[in-house]
Amino acid sequence: MRIVVLVKEVPDTYGARKLDLETGLALRDAGDKVLDEVGERALEVAISYAESAPGTEVVALTAGPESAANSVRKALAMGADRAVHVADDALAGADLTLTSQVLAAALADLSADLILAGNVSTDGSGGVIPAMIAERLGLANVTALDSVELAEGVLRGERAADGGRSKVEASLPVVASITEQLPDPRFASLKGIMAAKKKPYDTLSLASLGVDADALVPRSIMIAVAEHPPREAGVKVVDSGDAGHQLAEFLARKGLV
Repeated sequence: MRIVVLVKEVPDTYGARKLDLETGLALRDAGDKVLDEVGERALEVAISYAESAPGTEVVALTAGPESAANSVRKALAMGADRAVHVADDALAGADLTLTSQVLAAALADLSADLILAGNVSTDGSGGVIPAMIAERLGLANVTALDSVELAEGVLRGERAADGGRSKVEASLPVVASITEQLPDPRFASLKGIMAAKKKPYDTLSLASLGVDADALVPRSIMIAVAEHPPREAGVKVVDSGDAGHQLAEFLARKGLV
């Protein structure tokens, strides 16, 4: 069985995150860069299953600049068997549609039984890449799972639904996305870090995937970008015996009551 986990290098959530006001693209060198946490949780699901199912291969797949290798190698240190990295200058500023096209091309060559991803990245927050890949590959797609169980060629899981929870099931191969409700990812041990240096790390270009870089045209265009306005001071209610009235009047002005 082969499980491919989509991973992504993103700006650290707790660090500085800025946009280039000319291009509208994220300035990825403005702060620290890390492996996206929800992607790490998907990786944890795959590695945990592989530990109990001999013969299972876990592959970490990413698309991004060559510098992202420093973050992606963490997936190998955590326990992935190998990594596949699509790195091409033509992908700079790729939108969701273009990204899904390239990842789907890489996945077509990997013949995965299960494709796992986080439900939404912490940088772009698009949340549609798994569904777009499933559409391109003609696979079923189960989304936003809070639990995952693999058995006998079937994936089962649960997800939040209006007023309760729903159970889902799909036959493999399938594309699935998970939420942050899944267990925390493991820490990479020193032994894992050393072993990662010897694991296969394949770097692919668009040409090697049979994708025509000249035909890659973003389907979405940034029409305006601006810095976030400075935060305004809030309303402070001082209790002089009428705090309740002040609060009620404030809520009424905001149309909240």
